[in-house]
Amino acid sequence: MKLTVIIPTYCRTNDLRRCLAALMQQVRPPDEVVVVVRDTDRDTWDFLNDFLSAHRPKSLAVRTVSVSEPGVVAAMNLGLAAAQGDVVCFTDDDAAPHADWLQRIEAHFLADPNLGGLGGRDRVQHLPESLVGRPCTVGKLQWFGRPIGNHHLGLGAARPVDFLKGVNMSVRRAAIAHRRFDTRMRGTGAQVHFELAFSLALRRAGWTLVYDPAVLVDHYPAPRFDE
Repeated sequence: MKLTVIIPTYCRTNDLRRCLAALMQQVRPPDEVVVVVRDTDRDTWDFLNDFLSAHRPKSLAVRTVSVSEPGVVAAMNLGLAAAQGDVVCFTDDDAAPHADWLQRIEAHFLADPNLGGLGGRDRVQHLPESLVGRPCTVGKLQWFGRPIGNHHLGLGAARPVDFLKGVNMSVRRAAIAHRRFDTRMRGTGAQVHFELAFSLALRRAGWTLVYDPAVLVDHYPAPRFDE
């Protein structure tokens, strides 16, 4: 099984450095890392050129993709088009996956052929409650349409959910098929809840979505470029 990690990034080189450093420490290394960068973001391109000169091919198989359209949806869709792995693992530039992140992801997908998507907890570093976690409902859509997230809080065993969170979300390539993130999402920045419609489409197609709090990333929420 091949694992691709996709990281959309924009104007956050210090965060991206921390994220890539965490991926270099994975017990189960990624088969490829696709970093999607805005074409006008010269600071990030300069950083990546220096990083790749220093580390490739020794530590991390990184590929870069340029995106001209603003917004995370366009970046994620270009990353999906470029990814070659059997499982595509999404995270944010302001997150740092724990060392066993990919190892746990791979184990889940190998164990369950009907698993279409897997999510985990993002420990938000400035929220004490998130660092500790608590038992709660995670990733459920109520009957009247209200989504309950709490992906940053969940504790306990792995369990089925209705939707995942983009900072810590992995999807089987066979489940993705022709699907892409909805380009009708409004905004030109983080475009909140973009992952909700995508998750529900996977469920409608018969795939299982699971949330496992042990699949961990540390999340350092950085400035968001929302409009």
